[in-house]
Amino acid sequence: MITCYLKYVIDPYQVEAFEQYARMWIPLVNKFGGNHHGYFLPHEGANNIAYALFSFPSLAAYEEYRLQITTDKDCLKAFEHAEKTRCIISFERSFMKPVFD
Repeated sequence: MITCYLKYVIDPYQVEAFEQYARMWIPLVNKFGGNHHGYFLPHEGANNIAYALFSFPSLAAYEEYRLQITTDKDCLKAFEHAEKTRCIISFERSFMKPVFD
């Protein structure tokens, strides 16, 4: 299993738009074989940082997901929403191997 950790720098005046974006992506990751662990929006502290975590069975499965989202109409809507609202300023993507009991 591999977990994708995303750190977003978001527009603090567009948190609601980013939350809408997040709610669009959770079912999409699941649709393509991933397991979304949620988005984490600013509450206390920095008002422009958000996180997301989701897992895929393997890096190959994640790479297949990345190919599929380029043509899926619902994924394209989510990308369009982020571009239109400019709620995301930048993001960093890291991959981690989770350890469970």
